[in-house]
Amino acid sequence: MNRFIVDTARCHLLIIRKNFKMNQKYTIALLPGDGIGPEVIKEAVKVLGSLEKSLGLELSLNEVPVGGAAYEIEGHPLPAGTLNAAQEADAVLLGAVGGPKWEKIDFSLRPERALLGLRSNLNLYANLRPAKVFPALVDASSLKRELIDNLDIMVIRELTGGIYFGEPRGVESLDDGTRRGFNTLVYTEEEIKRIARVAFDVARKRGKRVVSVDKANVLEVTGLWRDVVTEVHEEYSDIVLEHMYVDNCAMQLVRAPKQFDVIVTTNMFGDILSDEASMLTGSIGMLPSASVGGKTAMYEPIHGSAPDIAGKGLANPLATILSVGMMFKYSFGREEVNAKIELAVESVLDRGIRTRDIMSEEMTEVTTQQMGDEVVAELEI
Repeated sequence: MNRFIVDTARCHLLIIRKNFKMNQKYTIALLPGDGIGPEVIKEAVKVLGSLEKSLGLELSLNEVPVGGAAYEIEGHPLPAGTLNAAQEADAVLLGAVGGPKWEKIDFSLRPERALLGLRSNLNLYANLRPAKVFPALVDASSLKRELIDNLDIMVIRELTGGIYFGEPRGVESLDDGTRRGFNTLVYTEEEIKRIARVAFDVARKRGKRVVSVDKANVLEVTGLWRDVVTEVHEEYSDIVLEHMYVDNCAMQLVRAPKQFDVIVTTNMFGDILSDEASMLTGSIGMLPSASVGGKTAMYEPIHGSAPDIAGKGLANPLATILSVGMMFKYSFGREEVNAKIELAVESVLDRGIRTRDIMSEEMTEVTTQQMGDEVVAELEI
């Protein structure tokens, strides 16, 4: 059976098989969440059903609430039952969490805290976010064709450290009656080493170029980040390493995005830059992601819950469907299944099928459900 193991000496992710016979039984925890989350997960389940039949798999799907939906039921965004289901699964597939409905509740109970809890409890310290432009969507980007044609970037974001997890944090009242908010940006040397090794290992299978992004001219923490990444690079003489300040990287992603192969950066910087990179592809609805590190990895589209379009059939399910592909590649060691899903998505796009977010002239607009059906049809050809 395939499983994730964290090598404590090298602190990076390895996919290990006991033998060459492919496992055919997988347990997947489904966490639909809020907003459009249930809609896109529903389409991913269709794809899983198709793959189960065509590949002779035995899939056990365990759906549990998370985020605002879980808060409404159990008073907490990450109930014990949901966390247990995630920990016991071979992989987790998440929809999206959050929405204005829960913005006024206690900060510790907001839907987004479920994500932090899952990442922390599952030890998901590395987030892999590919930004790849499908040929049929080159003109959907706001950038010129020559800037993004054949674009293929991997953003690797540290996921369990940095300012999102640092303590102390909070809002306090001052003696003069005003309030002051504070968060703490902190990284240990080991946290930086393990994410750097993930980046260099990924780069070895791609273009062998890594750009490490920091703000070392202002933030001492990212000065340490730069030093440690440079030290780890000594183990990877075949990889080209470049350091770049985050503000310059944000500019260069728009100016000349094809200069990048692998980008590795902190939690907050990665959160921002990966969203920027996603829009190079034409829509945030096209981008999948994998959060890895511990035994069980989590897969999700990088888009949010989009409550404004929830229930209207307007959501693009392709990012979630492509996340299923990443699940088979990274958690199950079935890279050929990931390739099959990517080819199906590409074929649908080549036929001019579009959801509203990627719609253009002379294309055919379809609903969330119809897009899922189109992908399934391609998989079954």
